[in-house]
Amino acid sequence: MDTSAHDLNALFSQLGLDNSDEAIEAFLSKQPKLSQVTLLHEASIWNPSQAAFLKEAVEEDAAWVDAVNHLDTLLRK
Repeated sequence: MDTSAHDLNALFSQLGLDNSDEAIEAFLSKQPKLSQVTLLHEASIWNPSQAAFLKEAVEEDAAWVDAVNHLDTLLRK
């Protein structure tokens, strides 16, 4: 059973991004806000493997879904 954390910092690490709090804040501040019609995994900010991971996490209601939904909310603020 996977008992590792599935929080926002761990999600950034899983996506191959710097997962420090400062790096996450910088990433979020540099990204254009997503429109309400753009699905998170369809945003142009992701490479194909990142997009696939995000899509799969939501479609399969995986352990990562809460962190992915949190990221989605942050990118729309």
